[in-house]
Amino acid sequence: MDVDVEVHTHIARSPQEVAAYAGDPGNAPRWYANIRSVEWRTPPPVKIGSRMDFVARFLGRRLAYTYEVVELVPGERLVMRTSDGPFPMETTYTWSPEGDGTRMTLANRGRPSGFAGVSAPVMALAVRRATRKDLALLKAHLER
Repeated sequence: MDVDVEVHTHIARSPQEVAAYAGDPGNAPRWYANIRSVEWRTPPPVKIGSRMDFVARFLGRRLAYTYEVVELVPGERLVMRTSDGPFPMETTYTWSPEGDGTRMTLANRGRPSGFAGVSAPVMALAVRRATRKDLALLKAHLER
């Protein structure tokens, strides 16, 4: 069973500002509660083919994985994919103008393997809860 979670929020900043901050993987530990560190494998800035090693803590487990940027439309869309680890997934950020700011959408899609695959519905709920918290933290950080 697949996990397919999409969450969005409104941030009172321009799409360019939100994309510049949220789309820089080096900032991820500042607004993702579960991400502990990010190390670039390729030189910044973000571009198609960029690779970064992430270390996270999720559902009580340490996860280490490498993301590769597979799609980038500056200021509009960023797609990163990983094929390693117990939860190969794709993460998509989109930014679009909305009222006085930006509508940011964060989507995570993947197919958990092993034991995680059996508990995909529970994992989807945990991913949704974590993603909502992460976007709330990003919003609070950028609107300060």
